[in-house]
Amino acid sequence: MTVSGSWQQAARGAMLLGDDGGLRPTIFAEMSALATSSGAINLGQGFPDEDGPTEVLEAARQAITDGFNQYPPGTGMPVLRNAISAHQQRFYGLTVDPDREVLVTAGATEALAATILALTEKGDEVVTLEPFYDAYGAIVGLAGATHVTVPMRAPLFQPDPDELRAAITDRTRLILINNPHNPTGSVLPRETLQLIVELATKHDALIVTDEVYEHLVFDAPHIPVATLPGARARTITISSAGKTFNTTGWKIGWLTAPHAIVSSIVAVKQFLTFVNGAPFQPAIAVGLALPDSFFTGIAATLGRKHDLLSSGLTDAGFAVTRAQGGYFVVADAAPLGYDDAEEFCRALPGLAGVVGVPISAFVRQGNRAEYRSLVRFAYCKRESVLEEAVARLGALAR
Repeated sequence: MTVSGSWQQAARGAMLLGDDGGLRPTIFAEMSALATSSGAINLGQGFPDEDGPTEVLEAARQAITDGFNQYPPGTGMPVLRNAISAHQQRFYGLTVDPDREVLVTAGATEALAATILALTEKGDEVVTLEPFYDAYGAIVGLAGATHVTVPMRAPLFQPDPDELRAAITDRTRLILINNPHNPTGSVLPRETLQLIVELATKHDALIVTDEVYEHLVFDAPHIPVATLPGARARTITISSAGKTFNTTGWKIGWLTAPHAIVSSIVAVKQFLTFVNGAPFQPAIAVGLALPDSFFTGIAATLGRKHDLLSSGLTDAGFAVTRAQGGYFVVADAAPLGYDDAEEFCRALPGLAGVVGVPISAFVRQGNRAEYRSLVRFAYCKRESVLEEAVARLGALAR
């Protein structure tokens, strides 16, 4: 039976709609299943395999014991909204009203969905960088908006200023920036961010920033767009607890924006999940108040893991692009004789007992040629796991 509906728009936007109109599984599901069936080390999917800080976990247990198990307020518990406001002031000097300018969501993905659905109409253009996180395309498609992309090319994975100027026009409603960037690990410099603000101002567009890796930078500073001159009034800043505190399964995210924008997004968000994660919200508030040493420590630890895996990939024969932050490193399989990363990733469990994902999974079909041999590997794993992965990848060099 053929089932019609707007799911097709979402699937098409996420590049999952086959030529026959059927839904294909994501490359992440395919590669994770391959890792399970083959016993390979899964460096394809970006989730940590270690628990977060004890203080945060204990705070969640205590919240359950204390009875925080029913619906929280629609915009989030005051304790978490206050903590988010304090976090923005502490790290970035941003003054955010916790009662009017903060919205707690079911992870960053719901924040993105509610924002795009609330602030676009059919025919509006949403500009993103490419490669892009597949949820961006799915949500833009579901909203009926038009997805416009600006390429980030190897080896630096930075957008060209002229291509940004060409993509952002009077038709642009939202400019969606993922910074630090998944899947490339690049961090946008101040000059690029300032240009984006200038273009958004010129064309009266809003800026949406996905900053879930904000504390996981080690080669460049993270600069929130909202801190730049002229940006605060038109910027929706999105982040979450999952990456910072190794609690991806808790799905606690948030956004901050001027009150009028937050109110518009709430009008949609309240009919998505409504609310979520009551006992986890006070726990994340505890996390956001941890000392600076925690935040610098997690970045330094991730930087060491990046170096460990990157060194192993280089020794195995890949050409590796150094990441500046996030969970992922990009490696080119072409020097190993593989010019098709999809075929290579399907073969890699048998070749070396490791799983990665092709960068082409984050790129539209017509734009994939220059990314064809690139593979994304996740280094957000225990060092012992990465050491074993490096040892296995050594088989490729023999």
